[in-house]
Amino acid sequence: MDPLLAGGLAVAALVVGALGAYLFVRSQRSQSSAFDKTRFQDELRSAESRGQELIETARRDAEQITRDADLRARDDAFRRREEVNRELDTLRNELRELERRVEKREDAAEQRHKELVRKERHHESIQKKLAERKELLERKSKQLDEVIAEETKKLHEITGLTREHAERMLLEKLERELAEEMAVRIRQHEERLKQTAEAKAREILATSIQRYASEHTANSTVSTVDIPSDDMKGRIIGREGRNIRTFEKCTGVDVIVDDTPGVVIVSAFDNIRRETARLSLTKLIQDGRIHPTRIEEVVAETQLEMEKHILELGKNAVVDADIPMPHDKIVHLLGRLRFRTSYSQNVLQHSLEVAHLCGLMAGELGLNPQLARRCGLLHDVGKAADHEMEGGHPKIGAELAKRYGETSKEVLHAIAGHHDDVTVDNIYTVLVAAADAISASRPGARRETLEKYVKRLELLEAVACGFPGVEHAFAIQAGRELRVIANSHQTTDAEAVKICRDIARAIEQQLDYPGEIKVTVIRESRAVDVAK
Repeated sequence: MDPLLAGGLAVAALVVGALGAYLFVRSQRSQSSAFDKTRFQDELRSAESRGQELIETARRDAEQITRDADLRARDDAFRRREEVNRELDTLRNELRELERRVEKREDAAEQRHKELVRKERHHESIQKKLAERKELLERKSKQLDEVIAEETKKLHEITGLTREHAERMLLEKLERELAEEMAVRIRQHEERLKQTAEAKAREILATSIQRYASEHTANSTVSTVDIPSDDMKGRIIGREGRNIRTFEKCTGVDVIVDDTPGVVIVSAFDNIRRETARLSLTKLIQDGRIHPTRIEEVVAETQLEMEKHILELGKNAVVDADIPMPHDKIVHLLGRLRFRTSYSQNVLQHSLEVAHLCGLMAGELGLNPQLARRCGLLHDVGKAADHEMEGGHPKIGAELAKRYGETSKEVLHAIAGHHDDVTVDNIYTVLVAAADAISASRPGARRETLEKYVKRLELLEAVACGFPGVEHAFAIQAGRELRVIANSHQTTDAEAVKICRDIARAIEQQLDYPGEIKVTVIRESRAVDVAK
């Protein structure tokens, strides 16, 4: 509460008390006439005295309260002034700090401005010098071009050579020098590779071939049916040839009944049809009842048995290769390979052989043998349908395998790329290609006619003789090696190395051949390369 208000209230209370006492006394006097005047006066003076004392006491209290309030007010004012002074000091300090920072920034900005002005002047000076130097170089370049043109003209007049002739001579000299350098580099690079790669490759291949010894040789592609007597030929032909016509229509083969005693020949492009016809004809001969209705029944029955037999052959091949069972359609295609030959080599047996060789080589290299065997077994699966679909058997095989659930990228790439039809970037494809070449080139695996054999050797020699500097070429070792005699006057030792490599590359690009062909160029030294 405000001290002045408290003092005023106290004085008012005292006045009210005195007035109440006065009124009380007056009322008492009016009620009782017995009070005398003297007593009344005494009491009045006593009341006035007490009132004066109370008023004095109230005044002193009011003064004390006023002084106390004044002191507190002064203390509050002093304390607030001190607080305001402290805040002002804080603000002044912050302002001074801000002024110092602004001054520092202004100094730094001024310093940077001066540095930029100095750099601009330096840059302008450098630009000016560069422009002068550029102008000087252009003048010197122009003078040099004029001098070169004049000297070139004098050189042409002195030598009697045109520019084109001189360029041709220079390029020929450079080509000879580069050819020799390339031959040296090729020889050095091949020597480094042969020190490690050839020994390791021979070891892996030799180990794999030795561990897998195949008992299969080339199969006969001629189907014949033995008959008990020549009288059976007439029954096979039937009245007016109706039996043989019905048989050929049901089986899709040609039946050759000639003068050969005790034998009837079955001929067809499709080996499965030929085998079905052979089995059907054998059943008919054993049964003895040969007429159109019986022929149709036996052929239909044999075709069903043949489908089951083909599926069983495919399953046996998968079990023999020790791989997970693929889709039934792929198994059926594998079984069809049993009746497909390539250069008289049974394709199913060839696929099994490739599968086992791939598994053995993968084991030697630390790869997955089961995956390698799967790649090898399925690499020629396209041959089971290449006469029904357009394209080569690698492309057909990859499409069929992908269509029937084969998801392994390694297997699909090995099927499509084992004949280098696509870019080979997978190690399993390389293993399949190597195993395929081993299986095809081993002794007794394939047979070819004399005409094809002679033609292949002639083409091999013709490719080598087409290179400049080659005098003679001889295909030896049944076409496994090519000996080339180089003209010692037209070639150098370095050029002989290059010729050898070029011949090997040309054979790879132009000819189809099983296995490898070793190319040997003979001059004063020998350069040997292998067409892979």
